[in-house]
Amino acid sequence: MNNKIKWIGALFLLVNGSWVLAASLPADLKWETNDTDPVFASPKALPGGSLNLFIDSFPLTFRTVGPDSNGAFRSFIQDNQLRLISFHPNTGNPIPSLATHWAIAPDSQTVYFKLDLRAKWSDGKPVTADDYTFGYEMMRSKDIKGPWFNNYYTTEVVAVEKIDDHTILVKAGSRKAKLDLLNTTELWPQPKHYYKLTPNWVKQYNWAVVPTTGPYVMTDVKKGKSVTFGKQQDWWAKDDRYNQHRFNIDAIKVQVIRDHNIAFRHFLKGELDTFEMILPNWWHEKAVTPEYKKGYVQKVMAMTDTKQGGQGVHLNVANPKLADVNVRLGIQHAFNIDKMIETVLRGDYDRATTFDSGFGEFTDITLPERAYDIGKAREYFAKGGYNKPGPDGILQNDKGERLTLALTYTSQEHSKRLTVLREEAKKAGLDLELNLVDGATGFKVMLEKKHEAAWLGWGGGGLYPQYWEFFHSDNANKPQTNNLFNVADKELDGLIDAYNVEFDMAKRAKLSQRIQQRIYDLAIFVPGVQLNYVRASSWRHVMLPEVPATQNTPDLLYWPMDGYPHSSGGLLWLDPKVKEETLKAKEAGEALAPINLLDQTHARH
Repeated sequence: MNNKIKWIGALFLLVNGSWVLAASLPADLKWETNDTDPVFASPKALPGGSLNLFIDSFPLTFRTVGPDSNGAFRSFIQDNQLRLISFHPNTGNPIPSLATHWAIAPDSQTVYFKLDLRAKWSDGKPVTADDYTFGYEMMRSKDIKGPWFNNYYTTEVVAVEKIDDHTILVKAGSRKAKLDLLNTTELWPQPKHYYKLTPNWVKQYNWAVVPTTGPYVMTDVKKGKSVTFGKQQDWWAKDDRYNQHRFNIDAIKVQVIRDHNIAFRHFLKGELDTFEMILPNWWHEKAVTPEYKKGYVQKVMAMTDTKQGGQGVHLNVANPKLADVNVRLGIQHAFNIDKMIETVLRGDYDRATTFDSGFGEFTDITLPERAYDIGKAREYFAKGGYNKPGPDGILQNDKGERLTLALTYTSQEHSKRLTVLREEAKKAGLDLELNLVDGATGFKVMLEKKHEAAWLGWGGGGLYPQYWEFFHSDNANKPQTNNLFNVADKELDGLIDAYNVEFDMAKRAKLSQRIQQRIYDLAIFVPGVQLNYVRASSWRHVMLPEVPATQNTPDLLYWPMDGYPHSSGGLLWLDPKVKEETLKAKEAGEALAPINLLDQTHARH
């Protein structure tokens, strides 16, 4: 007798020589799907061509879980790995992905999913229920060295069970409202036929090119230099309603260029096809070259209504100096965020007042801004023991220790804005030591909790604010977790625990506001900026739909992959005729009509 799982009737499974009771379907399930929401890609889109992009550092791993996996490059891999369902980027409704139908059980904890019978991994193997039960085992395994995943798949997702080869149930750890429950249970599969869980798993799969369910596969890797993705021409889901006219590019090359100024020169030469222009100095000052004036290169800005993650200063309270709330409150008033916005950022950004924003009633918009105030800053610093000005104006304590704050950041592009903050902080007696650490390496420093203060921004992500990973004591004083504050506060823990299990959405929103109030009171986060637009440049032949961005398009306007949690990417295409016309005009020195598009379809009103 072999060890394969076989169905016997509908109630029992033969597993490793033993009979076990199988999960079964309740009789009164109401199955849902969604094939009626509006499509958002352009029927004018053309297939084919190669897209050239850049990143500023090579990833430390191709894994999407475990040590060093939570870097910027992760999106290229994760957004090409489909989930059970996704969410429409404009309506917010659930839409099919790897599952064609879903049904919510009366307990408001359990969701049943019917897998698409056509679904395949990129190596041709079918996607089955076993990939989800194995994925659940994998995410709970200590072998992956991923404490966040271990916890999430123990507390938030408490069961993944096979009904048959193409039907599964996923159970959440508590009752949840419909969209929240679907967002919790719409899991990624893991290829059971590919992975083997061993104590050496992290090292063994560090650079593995794992089979995917999405439209692209890695076709070429040059370590430290570039990664190329190729389109699967026979991709199983290419004709699905919400995938039509998307993912048009045949090849996507992502090369490493550490200096944005050098990358921009490559862009102007046509060696890169697109260039993100969120930063004001690029949009206002650098996007004025002859290539723009003569219309070879275009500027596109689109208003969005995205949910904003926390962007600002994360104070590591494990540092003895920062353990004093008075010092933290002084730091709050020593940061002149408004001047940074008015000068370096040219007024293009808004001041944030909370860690998350744009989540409707889940965001406490009444929290007062802690404005730059030299007097208040010095008053709090004095309460924290720093009350004596040194010869350079920086405050000292009775031991003669200077009031310094080492601020770690990962992008050279942020140096100007941080320089403004440093000069203004000096006036309040605080010496900001700016510590630039390159890309993925810098983020690793933060995850290892080796920073004193960290300047960074998180993606909005999710349908509702996520607090546990950032603020719960479960993740404090541990490496490779997102609690960069190392905060371990019983009151905050209690609020987060209650928030995670609250079913009533109105009560949950109130808990969210109380959490934000507690974070505010602890003064562990200095809110930075927020924005509700995306903007970028591209060569004229890079095309976008008439409405170039969705309501939930994230930072990258020309994002070629799918997106999370909303399916919003892959809308662009390349027009070879326009490319030929542009190159001919450029060679002849002839000007074309400049393109400077501002789309306000999704602007907040």
